[in-house]
Amino acid sequence: MSDQESVVSFNSQNTSMVDVEDQQPQQYVPAKTSSRTNQLKLTKTETVKSLQDLGVTSAAPVPDINAPQTAKNNIFPEEYTMETPSGLVPVATLQSMGRTATALSRTRTRQLNRTGTNSSSTGKEEMEEEEIEEGEDQSAENELDPEIEFVTFVTGDPENPHNWPGWIRWTYTVLLSILVICVAYGSACISGGLGTVEKKYHVGLEAAILSCSLMVIGFSLGPLIWSPVSDLYGRRVAYFVSMGLYVIFNIPCALAPNLGCLLACRFLCGVWSSSGLCLVGGSIADMFPSETRGKAIAFFAFAPYVGPVVGPLVNGFISVSTGRMDLIFWVNMAFAGVMWIVASAIPETYAPVILKRKAARLRKETGNPKIMTEQEAQGVSMSEMMRACLLRPLYFAVTEPVLVATCFYVCLIYSLLYAFFFAFPVIFGELYGYKDNIVGLMFIPIVIGALWALATTFYCENKYLAIVKQRKPTPEDRLLGAKIGAPFAAIALWILGATSYKHIIWVGPASAGLAFGYGMVLIYYSLNNYIIDCYVQYASSALATKVFLRSCGGAAFPLFTIQMYHKLNLHWGSWLLAFISTAMIALPFAFSYWGKELRHKLSKKDYSIDSVDM
Repeated sequence: MSDQESVVSFNSQNTSMVDVEDQQPQQYVPAKTSSRTNQLKLTKTETVKSLQDLGVTSAAPVPDINAPQTAKNNIFPEEYTMETPSGLVPVATLQSMGRTATALSRTRTRQLNRTGTNSSSTGKEEMEEEEIEEGEDQSAENELDPEIEFVTFVTGDPENPHNWPGWIRWTYTVLLSILVICVAYGSACISGGLGTVEKKYHVGLEAAILSCSLMVIGFSLGPLIWSPVSDLYGRRVAYFVSMGLYVIFNIPCALAPNLGCLLACRFLCGVWSSSGLCLVGGSIADMFPSETRGKAIAFFAFAPYVGPVVGPLVNGFISVSTGRMDLIFWVNMAFAGVMWIVASAIPETYAPVILKRKAARLRKETGNPKIMTEQEAQGVSMSEMMRACLLRPLYFAVTEPVLVATCFYVCLIYSLLYAFFFAFPVIFGELYGYKDNIVGLMFIPIVIGALWALATTFYCENKYLAIVKQRKPTPEDRLLGAKIGAPFAAIALWILGATSYKHIIWVGPASAGLAFGYGMVLIYYSLNNYIIDCYVQYASSALATKVFLRSCGGAAFPLFTIQMYHKLNLHWGSWLLAFISTAMIALPFAFSYWGKELRHKLSKKDYSIDSVDM
């Protein structure tokens, strides 16, 4: 074997030659050369010392929020976020460091369980659960071949989204946020032209409102499809398929011969397009390290609350000028079509899928069939996928009071946004006599308030980063934004009720949108981060609970908002919601002071960042 063939170091772009003295200890694997003769090529891999130099210890960290949901108790959760000099980490090396499934299961169980806080019967049940988990983990360990080599990004790897130029990552962040706006816009696009639905199908207002509510219901069910698809095939495939279906199903919405067809297609549009709501946050997080992703995620928090506002703003003019329901859906289809092309053109950002493709390339280049990702080594666990996507969110919804209370507040804010879509036509349409096009303009203050909130999130994020530099952060440190925004949401409703008089200029009730838009985005941004930190070990499941409850509220409120304002009058209709919003102001402040104690008393296990050794 020649000197040049003796040592090979993998680079993400190509295979290059390096000096022998620069190499770490290596192992031989079979390789196929260009001459198709069987030779041994020395492939560089990581050692215990090199991993320890990178900060790897026997204790596995909590998987990143974007880690695959198809596996359980990974022995190398850093695989998708760490860069190593060689890009290959042998399982045998990890096991020699104490990274075994059994050891990690015991550590994780000790983190989750709290001694002395539960009854003896509960402790017995948890002990039984631990024994079951350890038995399952032991079987998994026996099946894991120590000769397997896990793939990581190499140092400075251009395939790692974290290493993309900053302007590219922020451009993709803005484009993906516009995708969220597009999806949210589609849910409320018909709210600016409900009269066209009533006129075309000769139905009442309540039936026409269902065309909005059913799409929002679809948002709650779609993640059951697109989250697993993203885990297995990547974000790009999920966007291409889901948004393509969304574009197609706008055609029968525009041409629906009856109301039943319209409602069915609107529901399916919600299912297909929900990928924009459930995956974009992950796509943005893929491109930024955990220390700096907060500011980028703020754009994602901004988008789903601004998108619906654009619906009546645009389509009120279409409704008044043309009276055509189909034109509303053609415009929505055009917007969705453009974003379908844009989203499909964005490169894959999901690290597990990028590394899976890299592993396949390495297997072909080296002839070593045991180079793979940990997700591939463990195999796809459909039971764990169903548990993460369906069962665990439902379990959290009935066993985690802190999560339920937090999700209720998020649900309330989201529901109030959709209530505005049907309260404004009553206030500005019936009281001031404005048509749908002018009523749509009254939503502009909400957009302005949301933009102010987006700027404020940068202040909140800087305060949080300052705390991180001083001490270990707690989930309650994330509540600053909610404490700032909560009073504004309540103030907006008090203003709306107090100014809904004919003799008061329209600026009065319209100005309520400024305060509501400001408080709405800050509350969602803050509570979303709070949920992640409180349930960091099962963040995807906790967020799925939030999405389900939020969508249910957003779908329900439009069905009774108009009747509520007619029965209670314009003032008390708003003030009733103001009383509820005022009471909820206490939630972020109470959690800020007593959140940790409440989580310990009300939760069976500790899923939060507090339980993680940092």
